[in-house]
Amino acid sequence: MSCCRICLPETLPAQQQGSKARVSLGGGPGSGWRQGAAASPFYSSSQGGAMASGSSSKGGSKDGVNVQVVLRCRPRNGIEGRSPEVVSCYESRREVVLHQNVAGKQQSRTFMFDKVFGPGANQTSLYDQAIVPIVAEALQGFNCTIFAYGQTGTGKTYTMEGANCGASEGDLPNDAGVIPRAVKQIFDHLERSQIDSSVRVSFLEVYNEELTDLLDVDDGMQQAARSKLKIMEDKTGVVVQGLEDCIVNDAAEIYQVLERGSAKRVKAETLLNKQSSRSHSIFTITIHIKETTSEGEDVVKIGKLNLVDLAGSECISRSGAKDGRAREAGSINQSLLTLGRVINTLVEHSGHIPYRDSKLTRLLRDSLGGRTKTCIIATISPTAMCHEETLSTLDYAHRAKNIRNRPEINQKISKTTMIRELTVEIEHLKEELLAQRTKNGVFVPLERYQETELHHSAMAQKLSSLEEQIEAKAMEVGVQPTI
Repeated sequence: MSCCRICLPETLPAQQQGSKARVSLGGGPGSGWRQGAAASPFYSSSQGGAMASGSSSKGGSKDGVNVQVVLRCRPRNGIEGRSPEVVSCYESRREVVLHQNVAGKQQSRTFMFDKVFGPGANQTSLYDQAIVPIVAEALQGFNCTIFAYGQTGTGKTYTMEGANCGASEGDLPNDAGVIPRAVKQIFDHLERSQIDSSVRVSFLEVYNEELTDLLDVDDGMQQAARSKLKIMEDKTGVVVQGLEDCIVNDAAEIYQVLERGSAKRVKAETLLNKQSSRSHSIFTITIHIKETTSEGEDVVKIGKLNLVDLAGSECISRSGAKDGRAREAGSINQSLLTLGRVINTLVEHSGHIPYRDSKLTRLLRDSLGGRTKTCIIATISPTAMCHEETLSTLDYAHRAKNIRNRPEINQKISKTTMIRELTVEIEHLKEELLAQRTKNGVFVPLERYQETELHHSAMAQKLSSLEEQIEAKAMEVGVQPTI
């Protein structure tokens, strides 16, 4: 079984098939390669990855970088009727002002963010100004996360996916969201650069604390069976065991994957949103880029871009949720509440961070306080009808600005280079062994002998100094020294 049947033609070379694996939200091995513009597998995922264990992480700031927070206010919709507008967005000043009536008096609260987009902002301006630099950093080998947070019905899924995932050819539609635009940016860069690379994708849903693989090709499988994915941890970070990751060769294939996966997400109608996402989703794009250094060393940079659409926070009484939907909303709110506690603990440095209290926070662990560059897109409504939820979102997003991550470039030496280095080391050890067998005494390499001699000389000087000190002390007390 291969998830690539979703996104590729039926007749595929075996080495291009997707595989069930332990998919990590940190850096991880295994990928099929494209050489320049032509799709060409460099090694297969069944080999467990061609990266050697020697790796380095560079480029991180010692003091870390703050989580970037972008605020987006959607236009008024039909549900809000004539509810007055209580939000003012000042994009040039990067400020949002919330007007509220407290005890009969009009008051205003001002919030500042890294970027602010008012109701008139379109998908293109948001992406070009806020997201392009983050995707560029993923292409440099960083782990990056972009996630949308806000009340249900404020435009999170529209921001992340758009009304149309993408076109099979030509330019994207104007309302394409962050994910299809990021895909286009990635493949445009790889095509221009003509470098050896590979791209893989996975699509995970978190619903009622259960994990579902949205790229599982067996549509006939029961929900209960498809939800038995497990979160595990290893030296690379948090991994999801059994999650499909598909090799993709161009942007059109990813658009197909995204469209099919999105159609499987759990949705329901509420009073606030006719197509409310009832689950969290994480769409991950992993990019392997092989480069050769000026010293002739082959290295692979591994960039990972996590694109997260969170289910909407909501007041159950306001959304009209009842019975099963009410319990569902309670589960959504609980995971978001845990996310809020994690953020508060990170900001206040107040001890134990409750990452393990929900599946969502375990998956986002590296994105909040870890080695990932993170951007939060907070979405709000402009009207008084949603005043309470808007204030909550603004407070949440404003606090998240103070989280500091310590991103590092994921860089691994290629298998070929590692073999070459180990071969040289083996030959050196063989020479030492042969010398010991053919010479009288013990053979010591010149560098090691010189180091030993320097050490002996330093110790002799130290001993002489101590003897002089002992003689001086003995003379002070009138005792004949015995050394």
